[in-house]
Amino acid sequence: MKIRDAINEILDELPDEELQKLYWSIRIFHEHYAFNRTLQDKGVVISPLYEDREHIKACWDKAFAHHVPDEIKEAIHYDQYKWHLFSYEQADCLQAEEARAAFDQMVKGDLYVMYQHGPDVFLYEHAKDLVSTDFDAQQDIYVFDREFSWTYVHTHEAMCGPYFATSK
Repeated sequence: MKIRDAINEILDELPDEELQKLYWSIRIFHEHYAFNRTLQDKGVVISPLYEDREHIKACWDKAFAHHVPDEIKEAIHYDQYKWHLFSYEQADCLQAEEARAAFDQMVKGDLYVMYQHGPDVFLYEHAKDLVSTDFDAQQDIYVFDREFSWTYVHTHEAMCGPYFATSK
């Protein structure tokens, strides 16, 4: 039996309310697949970084939030969303279309990518053809160069971001 036939057999047995729940799970899976496929089609090689991930996250914090006192970080809920640094205007940045344009114009080689609510950090090799719209379906994603000289952030909030900032 083909896998699609087996799946269809299972789906045929489920009531509509269960199918509704399943739809959203499948949709999320499909969006993840489409995102990775887009990157692969552009020649990007994605590798998870297990050993250096905490160090890389700390370097991002040092590069973009070093000047913000801990009391301010607490007040803006930095631990929940690092991008609050930009939405609460605690760091200079470009926003919306200006941020997109700045990211699109950057010369990109290898990039780091992390998500706010995920433990992993990824290395995107051969990322020269990536553009801001590639990240539109992603939530709370931080894209930055290996030198930590700039970052592009796409949030889950339609009225916040995206943001583009350079380190100082």
